[in-house]
Amino acid sequence: MLVESLEATAFGTNCYVLAPQRGEECVVVDPGVGVADRLAELLRRHRLRPAAVLLTHGHLDHVHSVTPVCGAHGVAATVHADDRHRLRDPLAGLGPQLRAALAASGGAGAWREPDDVVTVTDRARLEVAGLRVDVSHAPGHTEGSVLFSVSRPGEPDLLLAGDVLFAGSIGRTDLPGGDHRAMLRSLLTRVLPLDDATDVLPGHGPATTIGRERLTNPHLVQLAAAAGTEQQS
Repeated sequence: MLVESLEATAFGTNCYVLAPQRGEECVVVDPGVGVADRLAELLRRHRLRPAAVLLTHGHLDHVHSVTPVCGAHGVAATVHADDRHRLRDPLAGLGPQLRAALAASGGAGAWREPDDVVTVTDRARLEVAGLRVDVSHAPGHTEGSVLFSVSRPGEPDLLLAGDVLFAGSIGRTDLPGGDHRAMLRSLLTRVLPLDDATDVLPGHGPATTIGRERLTNPHLVQLAAAAGTEQQS
C-alpha cells in the first residue's frame, strides 16, 4: 500500500494520502491549511486519482483545504454525522486566540463548505479506492471524531487516529466540541482493545503503534491501570 503524508503550514496537521499502489485511485485524509498545491503535486507524481476525502473530525485545521481538493477532483467529503455542522462554519465557537493564530497563518480566509458531503456513523464500512475502511466513532476531541481503520492484507491494520491519539499524548478536550469523559471512554473502548501491531497515523506528530502507546503513553497507562483495578474490585 502507498501511504504518503504532508504537514500543513499551520498547527502541524498531518494530511495523508492512501492508495493500493501508484497509478490508482486514492483517498485523501484531513487536508489542512496550505496543503492543496503540494497535494496536487504529490498526486501528479504518483499518478493518483482521489476517490474521496475522509475527515477525522471537523476542526478547521483538519478541513481547511477540503473544499478546493474535493472541487478539483469532483469527489465528496466524508465526515461523521455529529461533526457535519462544522463544515458549515468551522470557525464557529473558536476563541480570539485561535482566530488570531489562524489569521496569522493565512488559514482564516473566507470559508465555503464542500458541494458534496457524505455523513457516516459508527461501525460504517467504506469500500473506496480499492481500500476497506472501517469507521469507529470516538468522541471526546469533538462530538463527531472518528478513527479510520484501514485493512492491509498481510500487514498490520493502519489506524488514522485524527486528534484522538498521538505519540505520547491524546487529543485536547478544551476546544469546541470537547468532552474529557467522552475522550476517556473512547480511549478505553475504541483504542485500548486494538491489536498492539496496529500502525497509528495521528493527526499531529509522528507515527506510532498501539503497542508502543499502550506501554509508554501516560494517558493510556493510567487508563488501563484504572480499568484493571475496577475489574479486580
